[in-house]
Amino acid sequence: MAEVAAVLDGIARYVVPRTLDEALGVLAAGGVSILAGGTDLMPQARAGRVRLQPVLINIRRLPELTGIERAGGGIRIGALVTITALRDSALVRERLHLLWQACDHFASDQIRNVATVGGNLCNASPAGDTLIPLLALGASAVLAATGGTRRVPLGEFFTGPGRSCRRPEELLVAVEVPEPPAGFAGVFCKHGTRPALDISTISLAVGARRDGTVLRDVRIACGAVAPTPIRALQAEAVVEGRAADAATIAAAAQAALADIHPISDVRASDWYRREMVRNLLQRALSHVGQL
Repeated sequence: MAEVAAVLDGIARYVVPRTLDEALGVLAAGGVSILAGGTDLMPQARAGRVRLQPVLINIRRLPELTGIERAGGGIRIGALVTITALRDSALVRERLHLLWQACDHFASDQIRNVATVGGNLCNASPAGDTLIPLLALGASAVLAATGGTRRVPLGEFFTGPGRSCRRPEELLVAVEVPEPPAGFAGVFCKHGTRPALDISTISLAVGARRDGTVLRDVRIACGAVAPTPIRALQAEAVVEGRAADAATIAAAAQAALADIHPISDVRASDWYRREMVRNLLQRALSHVGQL
Protein backbone atom coordinates (compact mmCIF):
# COMPACT_ATOMS: atom_id res chain seq x y z
CA MET A 1 0.00 0.00 0.00
CA ALA A 2 2.89 2.36 0.75
CA GLU A 3 4.21 1.78 -2.78
CA VAL A 4 0.82 2.64 -4.30
CA ALA A 5 0.50 5.71 -2.08
CA ALA A 6 3.91 6.94 -3.26
CA VAL A 7 2.84 6.61 -6.90
CA LEU A 8 -0.42 8.50 -6.30
CA ASP A 9 1.14 11.15 -4.06
CA GLY A 10 1.42 13.80 -6.79
CA ILE A 11 -2.22 13.52 -7.91
CA ALA A 12 -4.28 16.53 -6.90
CA ARG A 13 -7.57 15.52 -8.52
CA TYR A 14 -9.25 12.23 -9.44
CA VAL A 15 -12.06 12.45 -11.99
CA VAL A 16 -14.57 9.80 -13.11
CA PRO A 17 -16.56 11.32 -15.99
CA ARG A 18 -19.88 9.81 -17.06
CA THR A 19 -19.98 11.22 -20.61
CA LEU A 20 -17.47 11.63 -23.43
CA ASP A 21 -18.02 15.39 -23.53
CA GLU A 22 -17.21 15.64 -19.83
CA ALA A 23 -14.01 13.62 -20.31
CA LEU A 24 -12.91 15.74 -23.27
CA GLY A 25 -13.45 18.89 -21.26
CA VAL A 26 -11.12 17.58 -18.55
CA LEU A 27 -8.48 16.67 -21.12
CA ALA A 28 -8.72 20.09 -22.75
CA ALA A 29 -7.63 21.72 -19.47
CA GLY A 30 -4.31 19.84 -19.58
CA GLY A 31 -2.15 18.07 -17.01
CA VAL A 32 -4.07 14.80 -17.22
CA SER A 33 -3.15 11.10 -17.02
CA ILE A 34 -5.70 8.66 -18.44
CA LEU A 35 -6.60 5.47 -16.59
CA ALA A 36 -8.52 2.65 -18.28
CA GLY A 37 -7.45 -0.87 -17.30
CA GLY A 38 -4.25 0.33 -15.65
CA THR A 39 -2.28 -2.81 -16.57
CA ASP A 40 0.38 -0.68 -18.29
CA LEU A 41 0.03 2.69 -16.55
CA MET A 42 0.33 1.61 -12.94
CA PRO A 43 3.35 -0.74 -13.29
CA GLN A 44 5.14 1.92 -15.34
CA ALA A 45 4.34 4.58 -12.76
CA ARG A 46 5.62 2.38 -9.93
CA ALA A 47 8.82 1.73 -11.88
CA GLY A 48 9.32 5.45 -12.46
CA ARG A 49 9.04 5.18 -16.26
CA VAL A 50 5.87 7.28 -16.30
CA ARG A 51 5.13 10.32 -14.18
CA LEU A 52 1.46 10.74 -13.36
CA GLN A 53 -0.01 14.17 -14.04
CA PRO A 54 -1.84 16.24 -11.37
CA VAL A 55 -5.21 15.07 -12.69
CA LEU A 56 -5.99 11.35 -13.02
CA ILE A 57 -9.07 10.65 -15.13
CA ASN A 58 -10.71 7.23 -14.96
CA ILE A 59 -12.56 6.66 -18.25
CA ARG A 60 -14.03 3.23 -17.47
CA ARG A 61 -17.62 4.53 -17.17
CA LEU A 62 -17.87 6.12 -20.63
CA PRO A 63 -20.53 4.25 -22.63
CA GLU A 64 -19.33 5.83 -25.89
CA LEU A 65 -16.09 3.81 -25.64
CA THR A 66 -17.71 0.37 -25.38
CA GLY A 67 -19.04 -2.26 -27.75
CA ILE A 68 -18.05 -4.27 -30.81
CA GLU A 69 -20.29 -3.71 -33.80
CA ARG A 70 -20.49 -3.55 -37.57
CA ALA A 71 -20.49 0.04 -38.80
CA GLY A 72 -19.84 1.69 -42.16
CA GLY A 73 -18.55 -1.39 -43.93
CA GLY A 74 -16.20 -2.29 -41.10
CA ILE A 75 -16.11 -3.30 -37.47
CA ARG A 76 -15.92 -0.69 -34.73
CA ILE A 77 -14.25 -1.71 -31.48
CA GLY A 78 -14.68 0.65 -28.55
CA ALA A 79 -11.44 1.66 -26.84
CA LEU A 80 -12.63 0.23 -23.51
CA VAL A 81 -13.31 -3.25 -24.89
CA THR A 82 -11.21 -5.70 -22.90
CA ILE A 83 -9.00 -8.39 -24.39
CA THR A 84 -11.32 -11.01 -22.86
CA ALA A 85 -14.32 -9.41 -24.59
CA LEU A 86 -12.47 -9.46 -27.91
CA ARG A 87 -11.56 -13.10 -27.45
CA ASP A 88 -15.15 -13.98 -26.50
CA SER A 89 -16.70 -12.10 -29.43
CA ALA A 90 -18.14 -14.31 -32.16
CA LEU A 91 -17.87 -11.39 -34.60
CA VAL A 92 -14.16 -10.95 -33.89
CA ARG A 93 -13.47 -14.66 -34.11
CA GLU A 94 -15.35 -15.01 -37.40
CA ARG A 95 -14.37 -11.81 -39.24
CA LEU A 96 -11.17 -10.61 -37.54
CA HIS A 97 -9.57 -13.94 -36.81
CA LEU A 98 -6.05 -12.47 -36.86
CA LEU A 99 -6.98 -10.24 -33.94
CA TRP A 100 -8.75 -13.09 -32.15
CA GLN A 101 -5.59 -15.21 -32.36
CA ALA A 102 -3.54 -12.43 -30.77
CA CYS A 103 -6.04 -12.07 -27.92
CA ASP A 104 -5.79 -15.80 -27.28
CA HIS A 105 -2.03 -15.32 -26.74
CA PHE A 106 -2.36 -12.18 -24.62
CA ALA A 107 -0.95 -12.39 -21.06
CA SER A 108 -3.02 -14.18 -18.41
CA ASP A 109 -6.75 -14.40 -17.74
CA GLN A 110 -6.43 -11.82 -14.97
CA ILE A 111 -4.75 -9.29 -17.27
CA ARG A 112 -7.08 -10.00 -20.21
CA ASN A 113 -10.10 -9.30 -18.00
CA VAL A 114 -8.91 -5.75 -17.31
CA ALA A 115 -6.61 -4.70 -20.17
CA THR A 116 -8.29 -2.73 -22.96
CA VAL A 117 -7.59 -2.54 -26.65
CA GLY A 118 -7.34 1.26 -26.39
CA GLY A 119 -4.78 1.02 -23.62
CA ASN A 120 -2.73 -1.49 -25.58
CA LEU A 121 -2.66 0.87 -28.58
CA CYS A 122 -1.87 4.01 -26.59
CA ASN A 123 0.92 2.25 -24.69
CA ALA A 124 2.47 1.97 -28.18
CA SER A 125 4.91 -0.80 -27.36
CA PRO A 126 6.62 -2.18 -30.48
CA ALA A 127 5.75 -5.61 -29.02
CA GLY A 128 2.08 -4.87 -28.22
CA ASP A 129 0.06 -7.98 -29.00
CA THR A 130 -3.05 -6.40 -30.55
CA LEU A 131 -1.09 -3.77 -32.49
CA ILE A 132 0.38 -6.25 -34.97
CA PRO A 133 -2.85 -7.90 -36.23
CA LEU A 134 -4.68 -4.56 -36.25
CA LEU A 135 -1.90 -3.08 -38.38
CA ALA A 136 -2.13 -6.02 -40.77
CA LEU A 137 -5.91 -5.62 -40.95
CA GLY A 138 -5.64 -1.96 -41.99
CA ALA A 139 -7.23 -0.57 -38.82
CA SER A 140 -7.51 3.12 -37.92
CA ALA A 141 -7.55 4.85 -34.55
CA VAL A 142 -10.45 7.23 -33.84
CA LEU A 143 -9.30 10.19 -31.74
CA ALA A 144 -11.72 12.69 -30.20
CA ALA A 145 -11.19 16.16 -28.72
CA THR A 146 -13.44 19.11 -27.96
CA GLY A 147 -12.71 20.43 -31.45
CA GLY A 148 -13.81 17.29 -33.27
CA THR A 149 -12.79 13.77 -34.26
CA ARG A 150 -10.03 12.49 -36.54
CA ARG A 151 -9.12 9.05 -37.87
CA VAL A 152 -5.50 7.96 -38.13
CA PRO A 153 -4.35 4.77 -39.90
CA LEU A 154 -2.33 2.67 -37.46
CA GLY A 155 0.64 2.85 -39.81
CA GLU A 156 0.78 6.57 -38.97
CA PHE A 157 -0.38 6.36 -35.35
CA PHE A 158 2.83 5.01 -33.80
CA THR A 159 5.78 7.41 -33.79
CA GLY A 160 8.33 5.61 -31.59
CA PRO A 161 8.69 3.23 -28.64
CA GLY A 162 5.89 4.17 -26.24
CA ARG A 163 4.89 7.14 -28.39
CA SER A 164 1.96 7.88 -30.68
CA CYS A 165 0.50 10.85 -32.51
CA ARG A 166 -2.30 11.18 -29.93
CA ARG A 167 -2.31 14.74 -28.61
CA PRO A 168 -2.65 15.41 -24.86
CA GLU A 169 -6.16 16.82 -25.33
CA GLU A 170 -7.31 13.80 -27.37
CA LEU A 171 -8.90 10.55 -26.26
CA LEU A 172 -8.78 7.33 -28.26
CA VAL A 173 -12.44 6.38 -28.47
CA ALA A 174 -12.45 3.45 -30.91
CA VAL A 175 -10.60 1.34 -33.42
CA GLU A 176 -12.18 0.89 -36.84
CA VAL A 177 -11.25 -2.19 -38.86
CA PRO A 178 -12.31 -2.78 -42.48
CA GLU A 179 -13.99 -6.15 -42.87
CA PRO A 180 -11.60 -8.53 -44.65
CA PRO A 181 -12.73 -9.61 -48.12
CA ALA A 182 -14.06 -13.05 -48.96
CA GLY A 183 -11.27 -15.60 -49.14
CA PHE A 184 -9.09 -13.76 -46.62
CA ALA A 185 -6.90 -15.96 -44.41
CA GLY A 186 -4.51 -14.93 -41.69
CA VAL A 187 -2.09 -16.22 -39.06
CA PHE A 188 -0.70 -14.55 -35.93
CA CYS A 189 2.60 -15.83 -34.50
CA LYS A 190 4.24 -14.79 -31.26
CA HIS A 191 7.57 -16.01 -29.93
CA GLY A 192 8.83 -15.64 -26.38
CA THR A 193 10.02 -17.65 -23.41
CA ARG A 194 6.39 -18.19 -22.40
CA PRO A 195 4.44 -16.92 -25.44
CA ALA A 196 1.17 -16.29 -23.60
CA LEU A 197 2.62 -14.49 -20.59
CA ASP A 198 5.86 -12.83 -21.67
CA ILE A 199 6.42 -9.75 -23.80
CA SER A 200 6.98 -10.88 -27.38
CA THR A 201 10.53 -11.50 -28.53
CA ILE A 202 9.02 -11.08 -31.98
CA SER A 203 5.49 -11.31 -33.37
CA LEU A 204 4.07 -11.57 -36.87
CA ALA A 205 0.64 -11.18 -38.44
CA VAL A 206 0.28 -12.47 -42.00
CA GLY A 207 -2.90 -12.12 -44.00
CA ALA A 208 -3.90 -12.41 -47.66
CA ARG A 209 -6.87 -13.01 -49.94
CA ARG A 210 -6.61 -16.35 -51.67
CA ASP A 211 -7.46 -16.28 -55.38
CA GLY A 212 -7.13 -19.94 -56.31
CA THR A 213 -3.49 -20.69 -55.50
CA VAL A 214 -2.49 -17.02 -55.77
CA LEU A 215 -2.25 -14.66 -52.79
CA ARG A 216 -3.49 -11.09 -53.20
CA ASP A 217 -3.81 -8.06 -50.89
CA VAL A 218 -0.92 -9.47 -48.87
CA ARG A 219 -0.32 -7.94 -45.44
CA ILE A 220 2.69 -8.77 -43.26
CA ALA A 221 3.07 -6.90 -39.97
CA CYS A 222 5.93 -7.35 -37.52
CA GLY A 223 6.35 -6.54 -33.84
CA ALA A 224 9.42 -6.10 -31.61
CA VAL A 225 11.75 -5.75 -34.60
CA ALA A 226 11.73 -1.94 -35.05
CA PRO A 227 10.99 1.18 -32.97
CA THR A 228 7.31 0.79 -33.87
CA PRO A 229 5.11 -2.00 -35.22
CA ILE A 230 5.80 -2.12 -38.96
CA ARG A 231 4.56 -3.53 -42.23
CA ALA A 232 7.12 -5.65 -44.08
CA LEU A 233 6.48 -3.96 -47.42
CA GLN A 234 9.33 -5.56 -49.34
CA ALA A 235 8.27 -9.03 -48.23
CA GLU A 236 4.66 -8.25 -49.16
CA ALA A 237 5.74 -7.23 -52.67
CA VAL A 238 7.51 -10.55 -53.20
CA VAL A 239 4.37 -12.55 -52.42
CA GLU A 240 1.73 -10.28 -53.97
CA GLY A 241 0.04 -11.94 -56.96
CA ARG A 242 2.02 -15.17 -56.66
CA ALA A 243 1.38 -18.66 -55.34
CA ALA A 244 2.85 -19.40 -51.93
CA ASP A 245 5.28 -22.01 -53.20
CA ALA A 246 8.61 -22.81 -51.56
CA ALA A 247 10.61 -20.41 -53.74
CA THR A 248 8.26 -17.47 -53.16
CA ILE A 249 8.11 -18.09 -49.43
CA ALA A 250 11.90 -18.29 -49.14
CA ALA A 251 12.31 -15.08 -51.17
CA ALA A 252 9.76 -13.26 -48.99
CA ALA A 253 11.47 -14.36 -45.80
CA GLN A 254 14.77 -13.05 -47.13
CA ALA A 255 13.19 -9.76 -48.22
CA ALA A 256 11.68 -9.28 -44.75
CA LEU A 257 15.19 -8.97 -43.30
CA ALA A 258 15.55 -5.67 -45.17
CA ASP A 259 12.25 -4.42 -43.72
CA ILE A 260 13.08 -4.95 -40.06
CA HIS A 261 15.49 -3.12 -37.75
CA PRO A 262 15.77 -5.20 -34.57
CA ILE A 263 17.93 -4.43 -31.57
CA SER A 264 19.70 -6.62 -29.03
CA ASP A 265 18.20 -6.42 -25.54
CA VAL A 266 17.54 -8.60 -22.51
CA ARG A 267 14.99 -10.71 -24.42
CA ALA A 268 16.95 -11.49 -27.59
CA SER A 269 19.80 -10.45 -29.82
CA ASP A 270 19.51 -8.72 -33.18
CA TRP A 271 20.71 -11.92 -34.87
CA TYR A 272 18.17 -14.11 -33.04
CA ARG A 273 15.27 -11.83 -33.92
CA ARG A 274 16.25 -11.91 -37.59
CA GLU A 275 16.41 -15.69 -37.57
CA MET A 276 13.02 -15.91 -35.88
CA VAL A 277 11.44 -13.55 -38.41
CA ARG A 278 12.86 -15.62 -41.25
CA ASN A 279 11.65 -18.91 -39.79
CA LEU A 280 8.24 -17.81 -38.51
CA LEU A 281 7.40 -15.91 -41.69
CA GLN A 282 8.09 -18.98 -43.81
CA ARG A 283 5.84 -21.03 -41.53
CA ALA A 284 3.07 -18.40 -41.52
CA LEU A 285 3.07 -17.87 -45.29
CA SER A 286 2.96 -21.61 -45.89
CA HIS A 287 -0.01 -21.87 -43.54
CA VAL A 288 -1.90 -18.96 -45.13
CA GLY A 289 -1.35 -20.46 -48.58
CA GLN A 290 -2.93 -23.73 -47.44
CA LEU A 291 -5.89 -22.45 -45.37
